[in-house]
Amino acid sequence: MIIVDIQNLQEEVEIDEDLIGDWANKTLMILNLNNAELSVVLTDDAHIQELNRDYLHRDRPTNVISFPQQEGIGPGGEHLGDIVISVERAADEAQGSGMDIMERLMQLLVHGICHLTGYNHEGVSDEKAREMEEAEQYILRRLSEDA
Repeated sequence: MIIVDIQNLQEEVEIDEDLIGDWANKTLMILNLNNAELSVVLTDDAHIQELNRDYLHRDRPTNVISFPQQEGIGPGGEHLGDIVISVERAADEAQGSGMDIMERLMQLLVHGICHLTGYNHEGVSDEKAREMEEAEQYILRRLSEDA
């Protein structure tokens, strides 16, 4: 069983939370994680900057932060952790690149899930960073095919 908890803490941009939950479910299935839980928090720049400063010692807003769960097991299976996305930052990035906000949110969600499942692109070899990028592209292609 897959459990995805969505918390929308921002009010600036109207978000289809069901669609984000659907993407998270499908992403976990693509990764063969059929017994997993995850939390997705949609927030603004001020809140994500606070988290980035307090937990990662980077005093600036960012688009997405993944917090892996250290304990492991929850009621629905393995609790992977939390993904926090700044909708405000995602909207700015989407507008700057001429894409839809929901498309950018899908990219950030997949990026966050990849981090929670062991992929990394920071402080790793080029090969490991490429593995993460390839995983993300594969998942995004699969999600787009289902849309």
